[in-house]
Amino acid sequence: MTMSAQASPLPAPLADRDFHEFSVERAAIGQLLYYDKILSGNQNISCGTCHHHRFGSGDGLSLGIGEGGIGVGPARHPGKGDTRIKKRIPRNASALWNLGAKQFTVLFHDGRLAIADDFDNGFNTPAEEWLPKGLETVLGTQAIFPMTAQFEMAGNPKENEVAGALHDRIDYVWPILAKRVRIIPEYGQRFVEVFDDLDRPEDITIAHIGEALAAFIATEFKSNDAPFDAYLAGDSAALTPQQKRGLDLFYGTAGCSDCHSGPLLTDQQFHALMLPPFGPGRTRRFDPYVRDVGRMGETDDLDDAYRFRTPSLRNVELTAPYGHNGAYTTLEGIVRHHLNPRSALDSWQRQMANLPKAKWLEKIDFAVWDDRLEMARYRAKSDIKPRELADDEIAALIAFLHSLTGKTASNPPFGIPATVPSGLPVDK
Repeated sequence: MTMSAQASPLPAPLADRDFHEFSVERAAIGQLLYYDKILSGNQNISCGTCHHHRFGSGDGLSLGIGEGGIGVGPARHPGKGDTRIKKRIPRNASALWNLGAKQFTVLFHDGRLAIADDFDNGFNTPAEEWLPKGLETVLGTQAIFPMTAQFEMAGNPKENEVAGALHDRIDYVWPILAKRVRIIPEYGQRFVEVFDDLDRPEDITIAHIGEALAAFIATEFKSNDAPFDAYLAGDSAALTPQQKRGLDLFYGTAGCSDCHSGPLLTDQQFHALMLPPFGPGRTRRFDPYVRDVGRMGETDDLDDAYRFRTPSLRNVELTAPYGHNGAYTTLEGIVRHHLNPRSALDSWQRQMANLPKAKWLEKIDFAVWDDRLEMARYRAKSDIKPRELADDEIAALIAFLHSLTGKTASNPPFGIPATVPSGLPVDK
């Protein structure tokens, strides 16, 4: 199906065949683990804390409040006293929609985890040759890495055995966490019942935990029943007239589909958008100052500087803030930025970022703006061609983006568990 106003063809509907198959029984274990704080160093934060059901599988913040924070979502605050956060999470909490799709072979904003054979284990990851054996999927592999991040889940040195192990070697973390899980009788029994290669709880590894989490994420956040899907399947009445106009712009003169292509509305590639920089940045070990070079941090290729992975736009209405660092809290803001990145960067105001106040972090929050040379390099890199759209055309584009919200996105198969086997509190 194509329309005369479109420069690009429409994709095929997102169908069940586009997804890997995952065990529902594994997913049921994964649901508990996803909200169980047993997987964090200080047992005070879970996967669900920063990728919460109530916030579109994110946290509603520009940059997350990880280990040491209190609360959930936009109300989460940085804590106080000795346990307060030492650093903001450098990047926005990615949405988890449709990560079980076969098209996803590269994950994280900078693509530092991918299906590859660089280290003879099937994956290119920050663990390199120390990646645990037994991992089956890119999603299961991704799921075990936040547990090794100091400011996300592991905690700070001397606070717990996980953080201590992390500063020896990354793979020393996972056996500690796997033991925590397998000695809880309910987890031990359920893993043995569900995983064919397990005869006893003592054999549960982080790979089993990662694959249970993957099954849950893939099952829970699968979404292919948006009005856009119905329209692609032939129901011309599935979109409103304004949404149809937005669709024509998206696949035509607005150029959105140049990068947001295919059924998942992402080309899985990396592009420089000149999004306003702030926060601690995901610095490389040898970076002498605050910055985030994006894909270059993985490839060490100067041509990749400041490029970030194109996000899928599925359920984008639910996943604010937008951008690799959550620079814009509204769809209108991020759409207007794409139309003229340089002008948008120049007019962006610091209060536009949703950053919970933390006075002890304020000096670093916008330090990059005072770095004349880094900002000059940043401003020199953009992969987007400026375009002009009228206000009513922007409104039509936003209306079309709303048509990408799945009908069942707010009613997933599992939801938030009432309790978890560890007995630790669940973030509701």
